[in-house]
Amino acid sequence: MLKHRVIAALVLIPLVVLSVLYLPTAQFALLLAVVVLLGAWEWVRLVPLASPAARIGFVAAMGAVLMLAWLLRRLDGFPQWLLLAAVVWWFCAAVWLARPQWGKGQPALKVAVSVLTLLPAWFALVLLHLQSPELVLYVLVVVWIADSGAYFAGRAWGSHRLAPAVSPGKTWEGVAGGMVGGALFAAGAGHFLGLSDMGLVQFVILGLVTIAVSIVGDLSISLFKRQQGIKDSGHIIPGHGGILDRIDSLTAAAPVFAAGYEWLNLGSV
Repeated sequence: MLKHRVIAALVLIPLVVLSVLYLPTAQFALLLAVVVLLGAWEWVRLVPLASPAARIGFVAAMGAVLMLAWLLRRLDGFPQWLLLAAVVWWFCAAVWLARPQWGKGQPALKVAVSVLTLLPAWFALVLLHLQSPELVLYVLVVVWIADSGAYFAGRAWGSHRLAPAVSPGKTWEGVAGGMVGGALFAAGAGHFLGLSDMGLVQFVILGLVTIAVSIVGDLSISLFKRQQGIKDSGHIIPGHGGILDRIDSLTAAAPVFAAGYEWLNLGSV
């Protein structure tokens, strides 16, 4: 299992980095849409939708939503409102985690949540890519570093559980480790992007907020899986589970970072 995880990571990470840095935005958006639709296919297990027709219809509807968002991307105010909806959703998701029985047995709610989770994440990454591919790479790496820091800190010092009813393995010590690693990377990345003084401070704070929200994204998918009694969302990536298992943190991190990056006037998306 560990060997499969390492091999998959060695193959996928360079492909992701090269795609982010060298694909034109339209092609990047299309490739990312494929990833999101694979995630949507896995989401049917979280609803759940048993009928093959319902599954196909669900994924087709998600594809139509992504296409509509692409067509509306230049509409005045649309990007801001979509990002705001995502920020509000992830605040609600954080509250939901304190009541892990909410939403169980409510498929319509899970369908609505899928749109609020997948659409803004895709849209935010596309908008960031339009401005600068380096911003997309930053969001990906800060989430990876935070996840790795949380894992190693939790293994070394973890004793206080973060959300035992949702994900018993996560600890507050792990959160602290992820925050420290993410903050250090954010400081270096902000300097690389040409920020200084208060702009750099704001960028690091935004990085910390992004990491905190990424944890909510991770825990939310864990909650939905636990409600359905499944361990992994899928098995498409050897040793890593499904697509949703890999992008759970990113679904929350991307729209919140994009919104904060604009609202703090660090850039415009």
